[in-house]
Amino acid sequence: MNYSKAFVRFNWITLVLIYLVVVAGSFVRITGSGMGCPDWPKCFGQWVPPTNADGLPVDYKESYSEGREKKVEKFSKFLNSLGMEETAEKLQSDPDLLKEEDFNARKTWTEYINRLFGFLAGNAMLLAFFWMLLKYRKRKLLLIAGFNLVLMAVQAWFGSIVVATNLVPWTITVHMLLALVIIGLQIYLIRSISPAMKGYLKLPKWTLYLLWFCFAITIYQMFLGTQVRESIDELTKMGYGREDWTEQLGMPFYIHRSFSWLVLILLTVIAWMNERGEKLLMIRALYVVLALELISGVLLAYANMPGLVQTAHLIFATILFGILTMGVIRGKTSPQIA
Repeated sequence: MNYSKAFVRFNWITLVLIYLVVVAGSFVRITGSGMGCPDWPKCFGQWVPPTNADGLPVDYKESYSEGREKKVEKFSKFLNSLGMEETAEKLQSDPDLLKEEDFNARKTWTEYINRLFGFLAGNAMLLAFFWMLLKYRKRKLLLIAGFNLVLMAVQAWFGSIVVATNLVPWTITVHMLLALVIIGLQIYLIRSISPAMKGYLKLPKWTLYLLWFCFAITIYQMFLGTQVRESIDELTKMGYGREDWTEQLGMPFYIHRSFSWLVLILLTVIAWMNERGEKLLMIRALYVVLALELISGVLLAYANMPGLVQTAHLIFATILFGILTMGVIRGKTSPQIA
């Protein structure tokens, strides 16, 4: 089936919007703006949040604290139904969950912009789904697009849980992993509808195997990176300085660092094989993005350059994930060069 250029381009735009949600979410994290809007989906009870404290609801701290308590209670019941009684008990017994922050216009609008990107991405996915339903009606792709749309709704709902639980660390990790699944499915859709992406990349057997291995390690790396970032946040709250982080972080940090160099070695081998053979642009792009991601990681860990470097590190990691996803989807062993 042939899909229109407009439809293909719109799905690429949708992917960009999904990436922008990830970027905006990271910026929210580094600026500490996650609680800039204490309620969801509105912000301080309004679709457009206030710019100063005069526009706040009366007794907003008490009312939102009560609302959060009810939401945490419901979520705890859900966790209990999944057999996660210990996690549910920790949530319900944590007194910090019910503490409201003072109003900060910068943080509020930072979080609000993040939600706007999420709104745009979700509606773009909805429009793409109906576009496919009305014009193309290909069952397999409709199921994938529909499932991804449901995941986006779950992601939005879970975002409210992240807010309700006052940014409990493990919820942020789940939030990130859901984003990766959504990105991966959107890339699969683009590969299925785009004429430029429909063909297979004929690769030597070991190149394809190494790509899959790098893909698996990258997913684990992003999981570990989120864990390390959460641990650093906790250490900072406890008063530890940057010079003490490495010692306190322990094994997850060392695994994260070591696996980064392992991916570099593997992609160096893949790049060398690529230059001897097909000279694929995708492999070259992988290598460049990985180099940028490693540089940002070194700056983040050792050069006392947090903030935007953290966002850059996540951007390069998610782009690397996206290219690897397209690579493993399109990769196919060529009998001639296996």
